[in-house]
Amino acid sequence: MAVKWTGGHSSPILCLNASQEGLVASGAEGGDLMVWGEDGTPLGHKRFQGADDVTSVLFSPSCPTKLYASHGETISLLDVRSLKGSLDHFHVNEEEINCLSLNETENLLASADDSGAIKILDLENKKVSRSLKRHSNICSSVAFRPQRPQSLVSCGLDMQVMLWNLQKARPLWITNLQEDETEEMESPQSPGQLLNPALAHSVSVASCGNIFSCGAEDGKVRIFRVVGVKCEQELGFKGHTLGVSQVSFLPESYMLLTGGNDGKIMLWDVSSEVEKKQKSPTKHTHRKKTKKAAYTKQGRNTHALVTDEEEHGKILPKLSVEHGEKVNWLLSTKIKGYQNILVADQTSCVSVYPLKAF
Repeated sequence: MAVKWTGGHSSPILCLNASQEGLVASGAEGGDLMVWGEDGTPLGHKRFQGADDVTSVLFSPSCPTKLYASHGETISLLDVRSLKGSLDHFHVNEEEINCLSLNETENLLASADDSGAIKILDLENKKVSRSLKRHSNICSSVAFRPQRPQSLVSCGLDMQVMLWNLQKARPLWITNLQEDETEEMESPQSPGQLLNPALAHSVSVASCGNIFSCGAEDGKVRIFRVVGVKCEQELGFKGHTLGVSQVSFLPESYMLLTGGNDGKIMLWDVSSEVEKKQKSPTKHTHRKKTKKAAYTKQGRNTHALVTDEEEHGKILPKLSVEHGEKVNWLLSTKIKGYQNILVADQTSCVSVYPLKAF
């Protein structure tokens, strides 16, 4: 069912990004970076010195020929028309970078690394403007919020999700996914249920800027809403039998793509739940207050909503694809006018699923 883009990489592809003009960039193990045309034709190749894995690639929305790529502890700025040299490079992280995010005004670039730190690079002055250090383990994912260029969310293998405002060096809000799961359970968990801790792998913010999702090792997808300087968990649902490695909102919608270590790709529509909450904020706030009254800590979210089966009925995916390989990265982009899902996995090719086919 998937179209395979081949002839570019010779090692597993770790990351993908698409430009607004239809170009696709992919980064792979061993320092390999490729740029593809929208028909899957390889247009350019670069191998970074040192052969560090290319862990994140990011096109500039305002200047689609500019491409940021993280490899090892370095960020390179490239011109996709000529990949031989670098326009610039930055070495601001002390350990391997896992994820890059550009804010909407494109003056700040966030890079999350294995030390748990998030470096905020001021692209105009070419220096670090903030160093955000609160994750106690690998920071796996970071995302600026659309329409809010000073605000971002992050998650890590310390099982924590954080909301940041760059006017402060400390997070505005933190939640521990494992603690929240324990709080949510009415009866103690049996030892067998704790085999997959809620290590957080991926965050994605919807275009509205207030709703974001997080995928974790326990197989669960969580949807949060930003309310002022804190967040509330709206939904928690399970579709993957192993860890959720990737979450990605489709542009201008509450349709959410998820990819897992179980080799499945799923598409979820969370719009009805999100919009339902927006229409009844008073009732929702009152219920939240009564639930969290029993257990509070300053600056932390220490409660979670009751399970989706209890409150929402079972959430079912709109689409489920047996991809067959562990998903390293996925995204949705328009190719020749039609929405497509692009997938990177443990193989050396990019898989393309046309959404119109489903």
